[in-house]
Amino acid sequence: MSAVEKLHFVDPEDQARADLYDFLGLLLAKPADASLLNQIAALKSSPTPLGKSMDTLSRLAGVTTAETAEREYNTLFIGLGRGELLPFASYYLTGFLNEKPLAKLRGDMAGRGIARAQGKHEPEDGMASLMEMMGGMIVGRYGTVTPLEDQKQFFDAHIAPWAVHFYTDLEASKSSVFYAAVGTIGRQFMEIEEEAFRMLTR
Repeated sequence: MSAVEKLHFVDPEDQARADLYDFLGLLLAKPADASLLNQIAALKSSPTPLGKSMDTLSRLAGVTTAETAEREYNTLFIGLGRGELLPFASYYLTGFLNEKPLAKLRGDMAGRGIARAQGKHEPEDGMASLMEMMGGMIVGRYGTVTPLEDQKQFFDAHIAPWAVHFYTDLEASKSSVFYAAVGTIGRQFMEIEEEAFRMLTR
């Protein structure tokens, strides 16, 4: 997504959330190359369930080649005609691409000043794009830092209805090892975010 680059003060906890959203968006947008795999292999995490999953991904990155990551990615998301998974909100929620969830998202994007990046042709309701959008809203890449209540509104409308389902499917994939570990991290993070946002209304 295209963004207006500005500097904003962001709470460290929110910065960590944004970093994880961006990390997932990066991993889902294209196959992990050697440079990214090396960076992931060097990560150190906390002894929490999510941290342990990050440690697993780090260890896998250390023994995964760029060619293997590309092969897994292509099998999962591209394939011959289509991949094992179609990581788009419209498909997960309606069974078809380019349906109402995409139209709803485009309207929300326009209201928030978020535009599709030039040269990008896939529908905007892909999980990679949604992760990037959430990360950008948290740190103010689209002009201003998005308040938590507004983040919740976007999350509840476009991510919560299908994210855990998608990441669970990715986690359970029998054709991948590295990206299955990405699925575990995504599922755990989405569950944490869902619970945190629920607490806002208590």
